[in-house]
Amino acid sequence: MTKPPSDPVQSREFATAVVRRLRDAGYETFWAGGCVRDELLGRTPADYDVATAALPDEVRSLFGRGRTLAVGAAFGVITVLGPRGAGQVEVATFRADAASTDGRHPAGVTFCSAREDAQRRDFTINGLFLDPLSGEVHDFVDGRRDLADGIVRAIGVPAMRFGEDHLRMLRAVRFTAFFGFVLEHETRAAIERMTHLVVGVSPERVAAELRAMLSRPGRRRALELLAETGLAREVLPEVAPPVVDAARWHDTVRIVAAFDEPDLPMALATLGEHAGADVVARIASRLRLSNRETKEAEWIRAGVADLEAVAEPATRPWSQVQPWVVGEHAAALADVLRARAACGHGDAIAAAWFTGQVARPRVEIDPPLLLTGGELLAAGVPPGPPVGAALARIRSLQLDGAIATKEEALAVARRMPGSATA
Repeated sequence: MTKPPSDPVQSREFATAVVRRLRDAGYETFWAGGCVRDELLGRTPADYDVATAALPDEVRSLFGRGRTLAVGAAFGVITVLGPRGAGQVEVATFRADAASTDGRHPAGVTFCSAREDAQRRDFTINGLFLDPLSGEVHDFVDGRRDLADGIVRAIGVPAMRFGEDHLRMLRAVRFTAFFGFVLEHETRAAIERMTHLVVGVSPERVAAELRAMLSRPGRRRALELLAETGLAREVLPEVAPPVVDAARWHDTVRIVAAFDEPDLPMALATLGEHAGADVVARIASRLRLSNRETKEAEWIRAGVADLEAVAEPATRPWSQVQPWVVGEHAAALADVLRARAACGHGDAIAAAWFTGQVARPRVEIDPPLLLTGGELLAAGVPPGPPVGAALARIRSLQLDGAIATKEEALAVARRMPGSATA
């Protein structure tokens, strides 16, 4: 479930209030997982998870059914809805998971103690509990030591953790890269042995991990680790070694790392540059990306190819460049062009010129049309393709400064083949 955006201060206060209410009712309760990790690293948590001895029905009874959602109740998870601006908190009963049968979900759960609950979590740095009322940390997996040493280590036997949820292999890479940590030896060795299992993870979950990796700091290390462990050939087989040679892969990785405002489509457009015209669409389809992300990636790839085909785009007719400048993803395209130039691809002056055009006032780079389709029909241009052709021709002449008034546009339309007055 996608959590609504919330104010960090209100979110923290609400998560603390949830713990206090459960504690006052007599249930052992802590913050758990990533929010504890972030707290100890001095980061503001994106959201808060709570672990408790209270059973799901007891949580719902305490907070009320109108303020709770039982979507994850089968796994002991109840979502508690906060006041406006505070977001929501997932409250999970301490549990031990039975073996997974599908590489994601446990076959069943058994409610247990906090110590046992910690053992079923993925990595030691995510297996910590924090009492927000006292500030006391409860560490049953040596997670604080690994946080201090900068190590991502699977809890217990790595192969068991990855067997329970194959996506954890990608999460290990993401945490290692984002925090600038080291992937512990046995954890890494297990990933290298089990990479083939990641193909069984739903495309949407893989895409979410890639989206998180490639839109945040550490994306260069994330891509390097994906290649080094063999995960890249499973999740990005169209553009990763050995399909592309190592030198080309590292070259495109450098470009992705140089983005100022990165996102997944920008990265895919860059990684797929040398892999065929349709590769971006194939990756997007396989990962089940949204239409918006797919179109952005394809558009950026096409824009780079077109704008770098001419050494000095500023010398081209404005009508040829203007569609790229006013496109919905023009700022992303400018970022890609700048990053490419910084890494020795394309021309830095040309990239800077394009960025400058994108920053100009909209009324200057995208002036109103001189004529509408209805006005062309009224002027005697036949409906259908002739109207489209006339509009395109008039727009090109307008953008290139050859015509500037409605009367001049009508004169052009009347001279075009197929016009009633031609």
